[in-house]
This record gives sequence, C-alpha cells and structure tokens, in this order.
Amino acid sequence: MCSLFRESAEGGRVIVEVDGKVAKIRNIKVDSRLDSTWDSREKTVAFSFDYCYWSVDPEDPKYASQEMVFQDLGTSVLSGAFRGYNICLFAYGQTGSGKTYTMMGTPVSYSIHFTLRGLFARKDDYADQTASCRVKVSFLEIYNERVRDLLKQSDQKKPYTLRVREHPETGPYVQGLTQHLVTDYKQVVELLEEGIAKRITAATHIHNASSRSHAIFTIHYTQAILENNLPSEIASKINLVDLAGSERADPSYCKDRITEGANINKSLVTLGIVISTLAQNSQMFSSCQSINTITSEGDSSHADSPSTSSVSGTRRPAYIPYRDSILTWLLKDSLGGNSKTIMIATISPASSSYNETMSTLRYASNAKNIINKPRVNEDANVKLIRELREEIDRLKTMLMSFELVRRNTSQLDDDRDGNLTELVLQNEMKVCMSYLML
Repeated sequence: MCSLFRESAEGGRVIVEVDGKVAKIRNIKVDSRLDSTWDSREKTVAFSFDYCYWSVDPEDPKYASQEMVFQDLGTSVLSGAFRGYNICLFAYGQTGSGKTYTMMGTPVSYSIHFTLRGLFARKDDYADQTASCRVKVSFLEIYNERVRDLLKQSDQKKPYTLRVREHPETGPYVQGLTQHLVTDYKQVVELLEEGIAKRITAATHIHNASSRSHAIFTIHYTQAILENNLPSEIASKINLVDLAGSERADPSYCKDRITEGANINKSLVTLGIVISTLAQNSQMFSSCQSINTITSEGDSSHADSPSTSSVSGTRRPAYIPYRDSILTWLLKDSLGGNSKTIMIATISPASSSYNETMSTLRYASNAKNIINKPRVNEDANVKLIRELREEIDRLKTMLMSFELVRRNTSQLDDDRDGNLTELVLQNEMKVCMSYLML
C-alpha cells in the first residue's frame, strides 16, 4: 500500500509503481551510476502480493481508497470471525507511511470501523433468531517492552504493571488486562478513541505525531447457537495490530527518544526474525511433503526395493524466538499458529525512503510464505457429540446395507453384524455421557 505525503512537499521522486498485484521499485543505487550499463544488479525489483494498492494521488485512476482496501480485507476478517476462526490484521512499515491511519482510521472512514460495523450488523441479525452473540474488547500498548492497559485508569507512579503469562492451552495472555463488554458500535468507538488518546506519541524527523508504541486492539466475539437441538458456542479473537514505525537513531534526539527507538527496533527485528524463520520452516515442510510423496510413489512402484527413509526426519524445524520480544510473544498464535493472519505493508514511494521501502517489501514478501493452521474455536463437548453422532449415522448406514444383503442372499456374517451393532450402542452411550457432562 503506497502513500506519499511529506515527500511530495519536499519534491521527492516517485520510484515505486503498482501493476496489478505486483509492486515494482526502481533501484536508485543503479540508476544514479553513470556506468550502470555494466552493473549486473537489477534496475527494477518486483514483488508480488495478494493485493497491491496505490494511494498516492486521489486523481489517479488506479487510486485505492480506504473503502476499497477494507472491502477486500475487512470482508475476509468478518467472514473468518463469523465462522469461529481467530483473525489477526496488522500493519507494518516506515514511520509516517500511514500505518495508524490505515488501521485505526476515523469514524467516518473505513479501516477498523468497517470491521466493527460488520460485527454489530451481524449481532442485530441474531435478534429474531434462536442465537445470540457477545462482544468484548480490550486495548493495550507495548512501550519500551512493557505492557499498559489503554482502557484502565492506571497509577501514574506505576503505569506499566501488566505481565505476560502463558496458558498451556490458550497460549500467551496479559494478566490483569481489562475486557469491556459492549452492546453497540458507538460504545466500541468511544473505547477505541479513549485508548488512542492515551497512546504515547512524539515528534520525530519524519512525523510530527509518530506512534512510539505498538498497540493491539482485541475483539472477543462469541456466538451461541442452537444446532440440531444442541447448544453450541464458537468463539473468535480478532487482533488488530498497529506497529510502531521503524526509524534510524539520530544523535540529536534526547535520551528518551533514543531508548524508545532502540526498543521499537529491537521488537521489529525480532518480529522480522520470527517471520523469516516461520517462512523458512513452512517452505521446508512443504518441500519435505513433496519429496516424501514422490518417494512413497516410487517405493510403491518398486515394492521389492528397500524403502527410503523419510526426508522430513533429516531436518528439524528451526527454533522460533517468540520470547525475545513482548510483541512476538503476545502474537505467537497470530504469527504461526491458530489464526488467519493478514499483513498490510505500508510504504513511501519516494526516492528518499528507498532503503526503508525495500526493507518493508522484503519483510512482506517473507511473511506471505508462512503457512498457518487455523481451526474453528468451538466447545469441545459439542464437537465430540457431533462427531459421535456422525459415526453413529455412518454405522447405521452400514447396518442397513448389510440388512439388505441379508435379505437378498441370506449369507451375512453374523459376527460382523454383531460387531457393528455393538459399535453403534457404544457410540450412543458416549453421546449420552457427553450430554450429562454438558
């Protein structure tokens, strides 16, 4: 997603272009050389993504508005949440490239407000049905590797007292973080604006009100429905993440700004290492699967030859340093686990931001190689009952088919018939026991 504000006023040269789903950036290090004819480096580097948006000039026919961006991405967020998946949407990019505006926007713009309106529109649809939903929100910021609740009145002497813990089943969480039950869109907007007002910002060389902390706005969306006369509950967690922008340290900054920048860069570097390692592990897993499939096909066609050992056993997945940063630890599931994750990379197309833009594009290119394994978050007992019912139906179908064979041939194996009947009875008993546990 390209945007150009301060650079336009300074007469910056545009070096980025968008062609469909491909973002191309001119290598100014090659263009500026007189003897670049003999330079082996590429003059233009292309990166392909699922979506590319051009937000430089509103008069340009290719201009992408906030509405267009969130019609594409926000719809996916809502669809996944309604089906019970965890969702994460986060923006990464250089300071001043439009991350906070893209994620938080304004009440009249799209962005996060599009998602919130969609959730409460679905909530209103449940009003006349045998179903209901509950929405809770929380808002935190990570400043200098410490966590603060943006929706809680904290003691000025100890503003950062929240600690990150890890639950054996649900994963990392913030101990003591408040969750606020909301019933309509207006309440959420009020809480969101309250949290944004408390975020730490400061003037830098690039931006007058640069975010100096990472912010995570979490929506807990729970749906209670009646399915086949059986109560069922599915829950999804939507993480909307606004990352602080990366920026080079400047000796003219005061000590606080330098400390902030160091901690921001530390967490972003860790995030980059985590994303790179996850992408490497995903690619290794995919290639091992492909090789093992080819090997197994070869072994089956040469049954007399000795079997080849599994390729996947020769290399172990690389260690992923989630705990090296509070940010990556909290986003552990979102980055490489039970979540559908969308990354928005915001860049400046100006020549003055060439290095930062290249870094962001490489970052995003690595991230798209990660393969997550999201699953529907539903009640374990309800899931067990549904699976047992499906197994009972399958066994009853088999019994009926055997009955038909018996009538036609009168030669059915009585032992096999008895075993199937016993399996049906066992599963029906399990269903009854599961009902008693509910």
